[in-house]
Amino acid sequence: MADLEQRYRALSRQFHPDYFYNAPPAERRASLEKSSYLNDAYRALKNPASRVEYLLQLEGLAAKDAQEASKQVPPALLEEVFALNEELDEVRELRAGGAADAEWKPRLERARAPIEAKRADHERQLQALSTAWDASVDRDAADDERRRIMESLRDRFLERNYITNLLAGIERELNS
Repeated sequence: MADLEQRYRALSRQFHPDYFYNAPPAERRASLEKSSYLNDAYRALKNPASRVEYLLQLEGLAAKDAQEASKQVPPALLEEVFALNEELDEVRELRAGGAADAEWKPRLERARAPIEAKRADHERQLQALSTAWDASVDRDAADDERRRIMESLRDRFLERNYITNLLAGIERELNS
């Protein structure tokens, strides 16, 4: 991240539109365009999740669309998803039956805890895999090693997206 920040600052000084205020219109436009691309790239690479998503796109391993990324239940999560959906159905029945908040909200909070822990674990795994990816690029590792790392990144990323959607569903239930 320090290297990213340093390179961003250097390029930003080089292309910033303020340095081209006396330049011909074509150069000012080019400066503005380059500065805009640089800012977009910096934002994408600075955020760990968007960086992984970008790498997956570069390597041709990204989900085809947002629906694919969020709907496919990762095999590693099937049991937990099944249990969570049962709990959500029971909570909905309680609410429909007029149960007090104190009866169903604690159940949702308890259901959320293991999913939150799973998300934290996935964040750690994504960070470790991102570090492994960077190291493999730095040492010019074999394509098959890099591909294995990238496939693991994709799997963890898809699981992370699914976990995020599960947590959003719990939040919707808690706030409705």
